[in-house]
Amino acid sequence: MVAERSAHRWLLLTAGLTLAPHTVHLPRWLAALCAMLLIWRGAQLWHLGRWRAPRLLLMAIALGVAAGIRLDFGHFFGKDPGIALLAAMLCLKLMEGDHTRDVRVAVLLCFFLQLGQFFYNQSLPVAALALAGAWLATITLLALHQPQAPIATQLGTGGLLFAQALPFMLALFILFPRVQGPLWGLPADAYSGVSGLSDTMSPGSISQLSLSDAIAFRAQFDGATPAPALRYWRGPVLTEFDGRTWRSAPSTLRNEPAYPPSGSSYRYTITLEPHNQRWLLALDYADAGLAGVHYTDDFQLLAPEPVRSRARFALRARPHTMVGIDERETVLAAALRLPSRGNPRARQLAQEFAKAGGGARDIVQRAIDHLRTGGYVYTLTPARLGDDTIDGFLFDTREGFCEHFASAFVFVMRAAGVPARVVTGYQGGAINPVDGVMVVRQSDAHAWAEVWLEGAGWQRIDPTAVAAPQRIEAGLGEAIRLGDPRPLLMRAELSWLRGLRNHWEALSNHWNQWVLGYNPDRQRELLARLGFVQAGWQTLAVMMSVAAGLLIAALLGWALRQRHRVDRLDRIWLAFCRQAARRGQARAQWEGPLAYAARLQAAFPARAAEIAQIAADYARLRYRAPGTAADLRALAQRIRRLQLP
Repeated sequence: MVAERSAHRWLLLTAGLTLAPHTVHLPRWLAALCAMLLIWRGAQLWHLGRWRAPRLLLMAIALGVAAGIRLDFGHFFGKDPGIALLAAMLCLKLMEGDHTRDVRVAVLLCFFLQLGQFFYNQSLPVAALALAGAWLATITLLALHQPQAPIATQLGTGGLLFAQALPFMLALFILFPRVQGPLWGLPADAYSGVSGLSDTMSPGSISQLSLSDAIAFRAQFDGATPAPALRYWRGPVLTEFDGRTWRSAPSTLRNEPAYPPSGSSYRYTITLEPHNQRWLLALDYADAGLAGVHYTDDFQLLAPEPVRSRARFALRARPHTMVGIDERETVLAAALRLPSRGNPRARQLAQEFAKAGGGARDIVQRAIDHLRTGGYVYTLTPARLGDDTIDGFLFDTREGFCEHFASAFVFVMRAAGVPARVVTGYQGGAINPVDGVMVVRQSDAHAWAEVWLEGAGWQRIDPTAVAAPQRIEAGLGEAIRLGDPRPLLMRAELSWLRGLRNHWEALSNHWNQWVLGYNPDRQRELLARLGFVQAGWQTLAVMMSVAAGLLIAALLGWALRQRHRVDRLDRIWLAFCRQAARRGQARAQWEGPLAYAARLQAAFPARAAEIAQIAADYARLRYRAPGTAADLRALAQRIRRLQLP
C-alpha cells in the first residue's frame, strides 16, 4: 500500500533530526552523502514525486558506501562502522519507495540510530534530542493511519502517547537490573573519546590541556572547603626521566596508606569523568580506611579498574600529614637518577647551588630564589626548545608553562643531590554558585615538584607558584600573560556567559548524579529504603510486573473514562441527532455527518437546506478548524430553530 505524503514528510524530518548529532562521528564523505540524499528526498516530496532515483543507482551507492566504510574503518564490526552503516541504510531506505512498509522500516532504523547517540554521549542534550527524534518517529507512524488529521492533532496525539509511556519508562529505569560499565563495551573503540592527563609529561603536554574548558571532575565537600593553596589534586607521580620526557615508575599497591594520617581533614565526594586510567585525582593526603580504593607508595589513590564511566568516590584528605619520613633507599635512589648526558648548563647551576654550602633546604631555597628573580615568564605559548630542554628553558627562552618549571626544578634538584620528582594532577577548582559543587576543569591541569628532606619527608614545592603566584590564588586566567590564548569562558568580558554555564552545569550535575549515576549500588540503596533489603533479579522481575500491571490498569481506567466524555460540539450534534431520531430517523453508528444529513434531506425535503447547513457546519468545526465559542452558539441556535415535521 502506498503511504500518504504527510507520513513521508514527517519521516524526512525524523531522519534529519536523528542523523544530525551523528554527523560529527561519521566520515566526512558519508555525512555529505547523507545530506545530499536527504535533500534529494525532500525535492521528491515537494515536487510531486519527480526526480526519482533509479534502483540501479541506489544499489551502486549502497555498494560504494559499504566499500568506503570498509576502507575507512578496516572492518564492519564495532560502534563506528555500525553507526555509519545504519546511517547510510536509513538514507537509502528513504529513497527506495513510497510504500507503508518502507516507512515502517525507516522508522525502525531511526529508533536504532537514536539509541546509537548514547554510544558517544549520554548527556542531557543528547537525551533530549533522542526523545525529540522518538516523538517525531511516533508522529510518523500516526500519520500513516491518520493522514488527513491536522498537524496540531498529530503533534498532540504523539505527545499524549509519550506522556502515557513516561510512567513505564520511570518504572523500568528504577527497577530494571542495573549493569555497571559503559553503554558500549567493545575493546577496540569503547573508550576512544576520553581525554585528560597521561602518565608521561614532556614540554607542551599539559599546556595543551589547559586550553580546554571540559570538566575533569567535580567535588562536593562535607563542611569546610580547603583554601586555594591546598587544592592540589594528586595524579600520576613521574620519577623516570630520559632527557625530554618524564614517566611514572611501577609502584606497590597497598590497602592502607604508607604513612600515619594526622591533622585536620576534609571530607568530600568526587565525581570523576571517565579517563580510562586508574588514578583518582585526590587531594593530598588520603586518609586510611577508604573503601574501594588502593594506595601506592608515592601517595596516589587508584581505583580497582580504569575509570571508564563516570564514577563517584567518597574520600577524606589530611593535607598536613607528614609523608615519607622513613623513605626507602631504592625510592630515594630513583629520585636522584638523571641521564648521563645533556643539559650541561643546568648541571653546572646545580653544582653552584650545592657548593654554596648548607644542606638540602638551602639548595632548595637557592633554586626557588633563582626562579623568583630570574625574569621567568609563565605562558601558554612558550618558544620552542632544542634538544636540551632544561637548558633552553632556564637560560635561553626563560618562558614556559607549569611542566617547564616543574621539570627544570626537579632536574636541578637531582643534579644538586636532592631527591626530587614531578607530580602531575590539577590545581584549583571553582565553586559553582548555583549548586555549591567545586568544578575542576582540564584547564586546571598542573605539574609541581616534590623534594625529600631528611626529617621532614616529601615536601611539595610548586615552582610555577614562585614565578607566577597568582596562578594558585586566582587561577590560570590571571596568571598567563596578556595576549596568550585563553579558553573562551575564561575571558573577563564574558561573565554573563559564565553565569549561564554555571546554571547549565548545575543541571547537568543533577542529571549525572541521579540518572547516569544510578548504578547497582544506588539501586540497592533505594530498594533497601523501600524495604527490599535482598532484592535479586527475581524480586525485581515481580516488582516490574506488578508496576506494569498497575500502570496498565490506570491507563485503561483513564481510557474508559475518556470514551464516555463528550465535548460541547458533540453535545450540540447529539441534540440534533436526537431530534431526528424522534421523527423516526435515528443515525446509524457507521454514518458520518454528511451521509446522515443526505438521508435526512431525502426524508424531510422541506428542511433540506437547513439540515445541509447544520451538517456542513458540524463537519467543518469537527474535522477542519476548531470553532470559537460564537461558532458553537450559532450552531446550537440553528439546531434549536430547526422544526422537523
